[in-house]
Amino acid sequence: MSTPVRIGSDEAGKGPVLGPMVAAAVRVEPDALPSGVDDSKRLTPARREELAAEIRAVAERVGIGVVTTDRIDAPGTDMNTLTVDAHVEALSGVVDAGDVAAVDAGDVSESRFGRRVVAGVAGSGKDIEVRAEHGADERDPVVGAASIVAKVERDRRVAALEAEYGDVGSGYPSDPKTREFLREYVREHGRLPGCARASWKTCDDVLAAAHQSALDEF
Repeated sequence: MSTPVRIGSDEAGKGPVLGPMVAAAVRVEPDALPSGVDDSKRLTPARREELAAEIRAVAERVGIGVVTTDRIDAPGTDMNTLTVDAHVEALSGVVDAGDVAAVDAGDVSESRFGRRVVAGVAGSGKDIEVRAEHGADERDPVVGAASIVAKVERDRRVAALEAEYGDVGSGYPSDPKTREFLREYVREHGRLPGCARASWKTCDDVLAAAHQSALDEF
């Protein structure tokens, strides 16, 4: 008898200052997953690419949820709500009514995050059960598979930004390349690039530094 199909979801790109946040949901028989599935952060980019392709090949369904920088910067939003939205969008593409999904909790309260995802998916007419847990991508292979797919999708979008803007680095605030890219872009254009999360403190710092530099030159 085959292992029951299971569903897992995770997101990538919650903390960067550049580009979107991406969530993925995977519906798959755990025994069909390729060996080496793990939390995406523990894998090299090349290995993630290989595994993502293998996961997609054996998955019954894969769903993607994307939260753009415009949505992240919209007044009145917060990252916990947007993370819920991303999971809901991804899960809605793979679940059937009555399914149970394991998700990596994107809130300090696992139970609250799970309830919010359940409510969001219910809005699409599907009543499901969600088991939210911190670190689920490290312990549950199906959530780990979703983590890999989400990270690869996010990386592809960052690669598209590089094709448009040049070397933007990883997109994370701690990355010197990313900070240098933002400084140089603001210096040259007098504004932030469209790929930046303008509401992030890093962007405020870059704009403030550019303004101070202009005053010093004046």
